[in-house]
Amino acid sequence: MEIRRYKKSDCKEMAELFYNTVHSVNSADYSKDQLDAWATGSVNLEKWNKEYNESYTLVAVENNVITGFGNIYSSGYLDMLYVHKDYQHRGIASEICSRLENHYNVDKITVHASITAKPFFEKRGYGVLNEQTVIRNGINIVNYVMLLKK
Repeated sequence: MEIRRYKKSDCKEMAELFYNTVHSVNSADYSKDQLDAWATGSVNLEKWNKEYNESYTLVAVENNVITGFGNIYSSGYLDMLYVHKDYQHRGIASEICSRLENHYNVDKITVHASITAKPFFEKRGYGVLNEQTVIRNGINIVNYVMLLKK
């Protein structure tokens, strides 16, 4: 597995990975309506590319397939961390997350973790600040604001 910096040509495949992962990996914790609101299958690639370029974004690749990605902002906000549905439980998220956490010299890292991702972040030492409900396309989606003090 190679972990490298994001490049614009990755964006479309990352958007597909995001959709497929949300709709399969998160399906045990969220309803179909919630999954559809969270990952619609239609993203603004220019906007996503801009956000990935404004943050520190890493991509995991194996056999020319993007197997995972994540990004963090200089503020310490860890925005996205997703692993391909067919590459779960292989240490990809842990490796990407470690590199993201260590990239910026910040005192704390925050993440808005899904119900599914909450145990992953708790094992890494993150604590829950609060549960929140986000409204996407008129649908309520629960997640957790979590904090890692460094």
